[in-house]
Amino acid sequence: MDIYHEEHGIGEGRPLVLIHGALSGIDSSFGAILPLLAKNRRVIAVELQAHGRTPDTDRPFTIEHFAADVLELLDRLDVERADLLGWSMGASVALRIGTDHAHRVGRLVLASVSFELAGAHPGLLDGIQDLQPEHLHGSEFHEEYLRAAPDPSGWAGLVNKMKVLDAALPEWTREQISAITAPTMIVLADSDMVTPEHAVEMFRLLGGGVVGDLVGLPDSRLAVLPGTMHTTVPHRADWLAPMVDEFLDEG
Repeated sequence: MDIYHEEHGIGEGRPLVLIHGALSGIDSSFGAILPLLAKNRRVIAVELQAHGRTPDTDRPFTIEHFAADVLELLDRLDVERADLLGWSMGASVALRIGTDHAHRVGRLVLASVSFELAGAHPGLLDGIQDLQPEHLHGSEFHEEYLRAAPDPSGWAGLVNKMKVLDAALPEWTREQISAITAPTMIVLADSDMVTPEHAVEMFRLLGGGVVGDLVGLPDSRLAVLPGTMHTTVPHRADWLAPMVDEFLDEG
């Protein structure tokens, strides 16, 4: 599969890979933050199967397939190890790489992620199978797709495949989360699809929630963006970029 990607910035250290959200692409997920992050490092932004400029195939959507595609792209670019920043579905892809391919990951930034279905607000996906492609016509995601997709008529196929994925979202055990070796930054909107309690639980599983003045700061971090919804996390670039830069520069 031809995986569309862009490279921005310069730098000899580990590159940063950006992995977008569902139905999104580079522009709507990272258009604001990408140029800020690229000031200080090499940034590789990808578009997953059927998203943005990457064509679809007959293969169904799974987080595992997407993770394998990102790793294949890194192999093609001769990148052995990278930092990963994912938002929403992209954060699940980054998390899968972090748990299953730890040797390929330097640091993780996971925005709006849950490691189990119970981490989302109750009833959030109720009725998702009733979603029709035309319900999203005129949305930011649909407009981006019409501009970028190699086959603009493929919107319905993208939405329908995403509904199948949403009906079988992956989960991780607490032991798998605790075993993550990459320093990890959890990012959450204060009015996100993921509950704040779940984000805090994940932060604790990663070694956070300690009294830093007594035992020092953990490798993990937690950032809660005030006055922010799930879909407006990408709009908080001015807040996120300096926090992400500082986190990635630590190692």
